[in-house]
Amino acid sequence: MSKNPQKLGGAYVPEMLWDTLRKLSAEFESAKKDAGFQSEFQDLLRNYSGRPTPLIFAVRATKDLGGARVYLKNEGANHTGANKITHCLGQGLLAKRLGKKMLIAETGAGQHGVATATVAAKLGLDCVVFMGSEDIKRQRPNVFLMERLGTKIVPVEYGSKTLKDAVNEALKFWMENLDTAHYCIGSVLGPAPYPEMNRYFQSVIGREIRSELMDRQHKLPDAVVACVGGGSNAMGSFYEFIPEKSVRLIGVEAGGTGTKIGEHASRKIAGELGIFQGYKSLFLQTEEGQIAPTHSISAGLDYPGVGPELADLYTNGRVELTYATDAEAVSAVDYFAKLEGVISALESAHALAEVRKIAPTMPKDSIVVATLSGRGDKDLFNFARAFKDESFRDFLKDEYDRY
Repeated sequence: MSKNPQKLGGAYVPEMLWDTLRKLSAEFESAKKDAGFQSEFQDLLRNYSGRPTPLIFAVRATKDLGGARVYLKNEGANHTGANKITHCLGQGLLAKRLGKKMLIAETGAGQHGVATATVAAKLGLDCVVFMGSEDIKRQRPNVFLMERLGTKIVPVEYGSKTLKDAVNEALKFWMENLDTAHYCIGSVLGPAPYPEMNRYFQSVIGREIRSELMDRQHKLPDAVVACVGGGSNAMGSFYEFIPEKSVRLIGVEAGGTGTKIGEHASRKIAGELGIFQGYKSLFLQTEEGQIAPTHSISAGLDYPGVGPELADLYTNGRVELTYATDAEAVSAVDYFAKLEGVISALESAHALAEVRKIAPTMPKDSIVVATLSGRGDKDLFNFARAFKDESFRDFLKDEYDRY
């Protein structure tokens, strides 16, 4: 469906999906102009999700780092604990307008899965979520929550058993159920109109950052930092500031354990132009041009591609991409927990790791905002393992025996 072979994005999909995507695109364009849709969406954001989310001044971290004033945009304060519910609410309302009866989704960290399951329950829709079996092990608390919400979880047992494989299975299921199911893609990626549509819903993050900072500091931030997997929270944070050339936009990818293929999930390290899962963007690839294996301690960043709009901004120099290692992310969780009483998700911790690097190099009157895409509840078991908490291990053994 892509008319311009040089343009990132597009819709490189089987012909059987064309009509479905065309109808979705038309409904999205109609909904943007529909006062009733906008009113219902804004009401759900305000009175169900809990927006606007707070912008926290990290007083002790600012003092300790000795440079820029550090602010944390706490998307973890949303209902379900992450930014994901924002675009899920938007897509859920579109699905109902299209007469769909079911939401399907893929998930890695589980936050998008929980958000989709929550929205489906709220709007009276069935829900099926596809999740790699390795991610199910890493994110068991979120699997439990999805099941309680009435969602069917489908484990994916092939490939790396992580997010990219879950996407493949979700796409297959969608093509078998086009009349009844809406595929609620979890980031600013996939075939058009998904990248633009999810960015449209998520852009509320950047608008809130601008409003909250102008109200409190009467100025724009000097830098906005966000973790990058597919890029939903990053594009949501960045979009408002793209025209503001004084604002640095910094995306932080998963540096994993090294720079070799299979040790990380950073397109900055090794991303190349390619087409995968219906869109053209930057992907991690092998020498043979196949999608490469990835690694990250955070399931939500463990994905080979990046949203096409974000890739375009990076290749054109408007967005900077960097990366944080697994160890740096874990250390950042510990640092901000002890200094600010904020326990972020491992995904968000990659952004916090970058803040620890750049804030000391910036003037004291400057401002850096880090978007916390989600809270750390879901990573409890990963944290216990990373911090080698033997008492937690003993607790789990006792609970197992009691069970």
